[in-house]
Amino acid sequence: MGRALFVVFIALLASSPSLPQGGKDKDDAGITIDKDKRLLKIDAKIAPRKLEHLNEVYPLEVVACWPHPKGKKAHETLVIVDDKPSAVHKALVDFGVKPGTPIMGQSKEKPQGPEVKLWLEFPGPDGETKKVSIDRTMVDKANGKQFPKSVKWRFTGSVMTKPDPTKDEKAYGADLSGTLIAIFPVTDQTVIQGELFFDDQTFLRLEVNTKLLPKENTPVKLVIELTATK
Repeated sequence: MGRALFVVFIALLASSPSLPQGGKDKDDAGITIDKDKRLLKIDAKIAPRKLEHLNEVYPLEVVACWPHPKGKKAHETLVIVDDKPSAVHKALVDFGVKPGTPIMGQSKEKPQGPEVKLWLEFPGPDGETKKVSIDRTMVDKANGKQFPKSVKWRFTGSVMTKPDPTKDEKAYGADLSGTLIAIFPVTDQTVIQGELFFDDQTFLRLEVNTKLLPKENTPVKLVIELTATK
């Protein structure tokens, strides 16, 4: 190779973006994809329920979001994650399905989209991995009853939102709020929604099932299984 071509080759290498091992970047570094089983495993932690800047503990409204202060729902979440919601959206689309439509507020419609199943994985006292469906991870604060197992979860995708209302540019809304999975339609800036209505939260006030789950800040895996084929 001539000296001039060699210099150009080295310059091109230096200008190329570098990726962490495995081809991931910081937006999806915690996501593991299992194509055969059609599921994603996402690095997460059991969320702290009492945040220092707040005077009270609020009922759960979302399953997963970014931690405080980036996560707008960090005081109302079961687990916290670091990956971008849009990276999870893309991973689900790569299975060959299309997102549906989220709902917001007092809508009488249900969220639309392919059904997914959710659960948490974490080490048990005996060292064996425990796999717990998401309905078992939450209980009603008033009576201790488990979250309704019949509730389905839908890959809705997020609405697009203007980060700056004075400009026309739009962004994936869930990447602004940091919300990945919403239990109630308190936001349409999310990737997955449960089939519950806004008013359901008046009588279903949820808390973490501390009898089953490990302590706060314990690393866990949030698992999303895509059961639909389109």
